[in-house]
Amino acid sequence: MTLDDLRVFVAVCAAGNLSAVARDLSCSQSAVSQHVKRLERETGLVLLERRPRGVVPTRAGRVLHEAAREGIAGLDAALRVLGDLRRGVGGTVRVATGATTVRHFMAAGVAEFRARHPEAALQFETAGSSRRCLEAVRSHTADLAWVTIGPPLEGVEQRASCELPWVLAVHADDPLAARASVALGELAAIRYIELPAHSTSRVHLEMQLERHGVRLTSTTSVADWDTALLLAELDLGQAILPALPGWGEGPGGVRLVPIPELPPLTAGWAARRWDALSPLAVEFAETVLAHL
Repeated sequence: MTLDDLRVFVAVCAAGNLSAVARDLSCSQSAVSQHVKRLERETGLVLLERRPRGVVPTRAGRVLHEAAREGIAGLDAALRVLGDLRRGVGGTVRVATGATTVRHFMAAGVAEFRARHPEAALQFETAGSSRRCLEAVRSHTADLAWVTIGPPLEGVEQRASCELPWVLAVHADDPLAARASVALGELAAIRYIELPAHSTSRVHLEMQLERHGVRLTSTTSVADWDTALLLAELDLGQAILPALPGWGEGPGGVRLVPIPELPPLTAGWAARRWDALSPLAVEFAETVLAHL
């Protein structure tokens, strides 16, 4: 049993598919299978159950997966510390974020943290969505992730940190711009700028709208909140967005009209285990929150 065997086994359990892991590792599916078979020979137990659409760990496999995942995470953390010592830096914090997260949620906190720890290494990975950010944490490629809080995910702890009320972004000359608020029923008539497909924020929004029987007609779709805001400013439609820090009543030629009937979106930090984070990572997370 080698460390590579365990790393491959952990990756297979996470992916649920041998061929996907083979693609990620640039090797053959047979090579991935050999790693798993070696573990099964040495443990004397079947570790994976083969199914038509992939594999899942057996009871024995789940035991080994949990232990191997935590052990590898601890070893990787130790190797990072040793690497920091070798390079003479004061530690590394790896953060997975969405496309515009640093600007809206972290700018002031990052500046203060950097002033306090000029020797620390900060690594930001733009994952593009909360789902991908959570996967980065679960797969040990990030220590922390800033996400829209969603359903529980095995192997990741999420902590709600702030609530973002929903607003309708409209051009300053739009008839709705002067309103104090917008009712849910009125949204059916807007030229809807769609949020990113399958994003946690869009799922949350559509679930609430469906609950109230509101159907939206989309004219445009975007990849991030900032682009939706820009298109509203260009009067190419109206966007339903969470009110991000610093937006106020609306930048430039946009007005943000509250939608009080929609429950707010919750955002916050995610980590594999909070009690296993380095003191530097904990301080970074707390510094960001202090500036929200």
